[in-house]
Amino acid sequence: AVDHEGIMASTTTDKKKKNNQITGNVGLFYCCHQLSLGGWNVMPTSRNTYGIDIIAYNSDASRIITIQVKTLSGESAVPLNKNLDKVTGDYWVVITNAYSSEPLVYLLPPKDVKELAESSGKDEKKSYWLEHKRYAQPKYSDAWLELKNALQEPAHTA
Repeated sequence: AVDHEGIMASTTTDKKKKNNQITGNVGLFYCCHQLSLGGWNVMPTSRNTYGIDIIAYNSDASRIITIQVKTLSGESAVPLNKNLDKVTGDYWVVITNAYSSEPLVYLLPPKDVKELAESSGKDEKKSYWLEHKRYAQPKYSDAWLELKNALQEPAHTA
């Protein structure tokens, strides 16, 4: 048997070794794993695809959802970029404490992300983020059930 806890501990104890690409992959594939357990077929998109990290669909492809995943090694603010136009998709999944054995997961609709976003600066120097206290709420916490229920909803119509 492979000791995954030992592997994670030995490879992530030095914070300098936690690069953003790997942290993002940890969250992306954790989310894919959870969605698969919930009955979804999942496809991660190409890295750095505009706004969408995962396309998921039910067994007969009558229901398709798109997901943006944001992964953090701790419990901090989620950077959102210089404008909120990139807040897209059907769901946002924020994963904190990604390197722990039980990461914390929050599921938000994009409209809530936009409403909860904070900003600073002006014009070209303006930036947005989502503070931990704003997304780490019980109504968003560990909401895999909401995604499982989405399997039952009617398909999107264009």
